[in-house]
Amino acid sequence: MENKKRQIAILGSTGSIGTQALEVISDHSDLYEVYCLTANNKTELLAQQAKKYHPAAVVIANKEKYEELCQLLSDEPDIKVYAGSKALDEIVEAEPIDMVLTAMVGFAGLSPTIHAIKAGKTICLANKETLVVAGELILALAQKYHTPILPVDSEHSAIFQSIVGEGDNQIEKILLTASGGPFRLKSIDEMRTVTKDDALRHPTWDMGAKITIDSATMMNKGFEVIEAKWLFGVAPEQIQVLVHPQSIVHSAVQFIDGAVKAQLGVPDMRLPIQYAFSYPDRLSLPGERLDLFKHPLEFFEPDLEKFPCLRIAFDAIAKGGNMPCIVNAANEVVNLAFRQDRCAYLEMAEIIEKTMQNVAFDKNPDYDVYVATDKEARRVAESLLN
Repeated sequence: MENKKRQIAILGSTGSIGTQALEVISDHSDLYEVYCLTANNKTELLAQQAKKYHPAAVVIANKEKYEELCQLLSDEPDIKVYAGSKALDEIVEAEPIDMVLTAMVGFAGLSPTIHAIKAGKTICLANKETLVVAGELILALAQKYHTPILPVDSEHSAIFQSIVGEGDNQIEKILLTASGGPFRLKSIDEMRTVTKDDALRHPTWDMGAKITIDSATMMNKGFEVIEAKWLFGVAPEQIQVLVHPQSIVHSAVQFIDGAVKAQLGVPDMRLPIQYAFSYPDRLSLPGERLDLFKHPLEFFEPDLEKFPCLRIAFDAIAKGGNMPCIVNAANEVVNLAFRQDRCAYLEMAEIIEKTMQNVAFDKNPDYDVYVATDKEARRVAESLLN
């Protein structure tokens, strides 16, 4: 009897992570099959992917694009087409699905992730906002429903790979590496005039626009600190951020005996995606190999004056409650505003901090509080832009 292929739902299949996940599935089509693909707005790419991978269903989150998607897939009667956020929540519960790759960007990823956890699906987590906004809630649900959460972010995958096989051995600190983004060598004065085009030129990674801007402000790294706290059960002060421009050491773990284990490799997101799919096994992965003769490895301390967003994230997780949710919502608003030329680069951090001061703090939020907080923080941040 042949082994049943593992059925994967990809939330956000048209983004950078989603498209690379499909490459991994293509390379190992004997092991994996796409059950469902979802996108927010990119109907044409979603339809192309559906024609190539023949999922049982596709979901377009933006309901206005439903007719267009139906037309594009009119010659594929076997593929069911759905639209809207409720359809996202429902599709992840489908019986055949084994794994859900959450590669959507932003707060929108929270609800479908919760539904997938409650349905007992293995979560391959690439949506960092889920843990940033509601880490405590997500972990409690994962425990209650015995649902594994496997990190897909390159840094968290590196930490995960460094602790596999370590059992209950105590972690002294996590060394979270950051490329430093495109503005690492710029002065604060130079940063006053940087544009979105400058910010979108990332030196080592090819990511979607939102995450690339977050990388330029280092808010991305701040979110990863919060994520690491929840995923690996360490205190924020046990997480050290190291600016490592080469992006070769993807992160490391220091244990109580002083030993440091790290995962190194060329910057290639297919590796952490594939490891989440195949864990605990490693599968062959074609591509460039790391040549240590070619790469000096440098590490610098992050400059929190130049990159206040990193400090803001540490402040938010120290405060706890719904504060990281407030920061995330404000960041989504200013990130988009910066990309639309409605906000200057240095203004982003200022507006996030003002939003933190102006939205009601809740020490013990539940899901409804997160939803209300997200809404309120977006309103406040938006009002501060004008």
